Amino acid sequence: MTMPSTHPLIDRLWTILGAVSVRTKILGIVLALVVLLGIGITLQVRAVLTRTLDVELQQQSVSITRDLAARTTDLILTNDLFGLRQLMKETQANNPDVRYVFVIDSRGHVLSHLFGDGFPEGLVQANWVVSDTHHQTAELTTDEGIVWDTAVPIFNGRAGVARVGLSKIRAQSTVDALTGQLLLTTFVVSAIGVTAAGLLTWLLTRPILQLAFTARRIGQGDFTARVQRWANDEVGELADAFNSMGAALQKAEQERHASEQLRAHYVKGVIAAQEDERKRIARELHDSTSQSLTSLLIGLRTLGDGGDSALHQRAEELRVIAAHTLDEVHTLALQLRPSVLDDLGLSAAIERYVADCRRHSALQIDLVMRGLDGLRLPAEVETALYRIVQEALTNVLRHANAQTASVLIERRNTNVRAIVEDDGRGFNPAIAGKSDQRLGLYGMHERAQLLGGKVTLESEPDQGSSVFVEIPLITLSMTAFKEGVAHA
Repeated sequence: MTMPSTHPLIDRLWTILGAVSVRTKILGIVLALVVLLGIGITLQVRAVLTRTLDVELQQQSVSITRDLAARTTDLILTNDLFGLRQLMKETQANNPDVRYVFVIDSRGHVLSHLFGDGFPEGLVQANWVVSDTHHQTAELTTDEGIVWDTAVPIFNGRAGVARVGLSKIRAQSTVDALTGQLLLTTFVVSAIGVTAAGLLTWLLTRPILQLAFTARRIGQGDFTARVQRWANDEVGELADAFNSMGAALQKAEQERHASEQLRAHYVKGVIAAQEDERKRIARELHDSTSQSLTSLLIGLRTLGDGGDSALHQRAEELRVIAAHTLDEVHTLALQLRPSVLDDLGLSAAIERYVADCRRHSALQIDLVMRGLDGLRLPAEVETALYRIVQEALTNVLRHANAQTASVLIERRNTNVRAIVEDDGRGFNPAIAGKSDQRLGLYGMHERAQLLGGKVTLESEPDQGSSVFVEIPLITLSMTAFKEGVAHA
């Protein structure tokens, strides 16, 4: 069954997918679903965790900075820079995410910081807060990554501003580690899914492949082939239905074979009876009828030898008619069963028949025989070939209106073939014109098939016709022929 055409791209995609095995399709679908699900969950978890950690880091930054601002008020007012520095170190030591801490006075000058190699230029201006603001947080991009910078006024801004920067490196590492774990889990689940899908496809496709193999055997004529029932499921029911179909086909084939044997035996019997009857009639014509006509000729000649001229003339006329009738009887006897076929073989019989056709018609017939010199074929093969060639030439003489015809009989190592061609008006092999012509063609096919051979007709209106006959040279006894042993 083919999908209806919708779009060339869809048709091409369907063609590609249709060429892929069921096992590959199932494995591909399972793997794609697991991978897509795993990647989707990983991306969602990563996004949610990143947002959650960012919010918590901001809140932590505000909390640390406000605590620092509250504790530095007295130190700034008393100008205790040492205590201020110690407080800043304590804040950084107690919070591993703190990247830097510094304090700015009310005029914007840095009072204290923990940068060992100098205060970074532009950091003061990167985040500023006015005196009446609770806090101000900004995301700064540094050479060490993203930092949440929070500024909180000290003593409402009159004592300065406390600044704390919290790095996102540890939070990002946590997100990356969790992402890696999720991807590893996706890989493991994918491997388990592919393994399970492989086992499932093996369970599903093995009986299907056996069904296909058995179907091919049945298609080749082995109707005894059966499939094994794997389980009591839908596939098992399919196997039972398939075996039932195979059994029905086997029974039908046995009945057909028996019917074909009966038909072949009947046809062989009919053909054998025809040949026997032809022999009997030919013998009667040759012996009894010919002798009677010969006696009549002698009597007419004796009667004509009298003195009456009128009686002599009349006797002579009757004698001519009787002689012509005798020739026709001889010709008919030869056509019914030429004795030369039994005595000298196929070559001589065909040569004599072709000569008779040339003598009694204007048809020019070319005869070529190869490989038959001094050799005799099995009697049934010679009879079949003679009758087929006889029927073919008879059809040419009666129906083809041809000017020329050719007959080729060739013997090879394993078979013998005959070809009869003419340049007549031809016909449609599927609709042979007259009823007697159809019966003649049917008889040609039957004779060849009974000996394991075949007859092929080629013709077109006004293009002449050709009859190809090929029969295998299998040694057959007449007894086997009558009993229907030939099953080639």
